[in-house]
Amino acid sequence: MQYIMRLMKTEVEIGKVLRKRQITLAVAESCTGGLISSRITDISGSSKYFKMGVVAYSNEIKKNLLGVSPKSLQKHGAVSKEVALEMAKGVRLLANTDIGIGVTGIAGPTGGTKSKPVGLIYIALVTDKKKIAKKFKFKGSRKDIKLQASQAARDLICAHS
Repeated sequence: MQYIMRLMKTEVEIGKVLRKRQITLAVAESCTGGLISSRITDISGSSKYFKMGVVAYSNEIKKNLLGVSPKSLQKHGAVSKEVALEMAKGVRLLANTDIGIGVTGIAGPTGGTKSKPVGLIYIALVTDKKKIAKKFKFKGSRKDIKLQASQAARDLICAHS
């Protein structure tokens, strides 16, 4: 319970910063399956800064809804820095927000390869002035990896808001 309270406090703090600075946010998630959006919207009043969450699990949705380039998907694969950046840019434009977050990766326990193992996650943040993409290698169960990825996305938002 203490861990959950610590997580909630941090989401509250994110909300305070975004509200104070009048910054809006949209999230495009793949491997986290909506967990980031869920955590953000667990806070009352989050509609002031959180505009949209998209679970873009398929490449078709990444291309057709978020504008991810088929060339990027073919050349780099869905789990890549390039695709995370394009997802973040696409959701930001779609929702007309200040910040776009894109998350893609392999939560496991299946789906990993030698070059792209289970736990490999890319998280991107895009604004009108910056584009940041970070690579992570998390360990644990599928649930553990999703939680760690949502934490890392939250930390990225905090660091760049």
